Amino acid sequence: MTEIKDKVEYEHLPKGKVMDETDYAIRYYFTEMADEKLKEYDPNWDDDQLMAWDDNFRSDGNLMLVCTERDIDAAEYRKVLEEHLQFRKLD
Repeated sequence: MTEIKDKVEYEHLPKGKVMDETDYAIRYYFTEMADEKLKEYDPNWDDDQLMAWDDNFRSDGNLMLVCTERDIDAAEYRKVLEEHLQFRKLD
């Protein structure tokens, strides 16, 4: 498990946004991802490169998360990840 220095509950950000179970799950997924891995992310990657980097996508192109209401494709993954990186502010 990744240790978060200031114990920010990133899965609840952005504040005030109406979120479903899947929104919380993907945000928590990124919260648990190591800083070192997140620093490797390149927003210029195509979807195949993104999926290879994460290595947790199913063959249908959706992220493998359990107990979620809907699928998360590469486009939503990328959008939420980039939002998460803005909040997380890695050194």
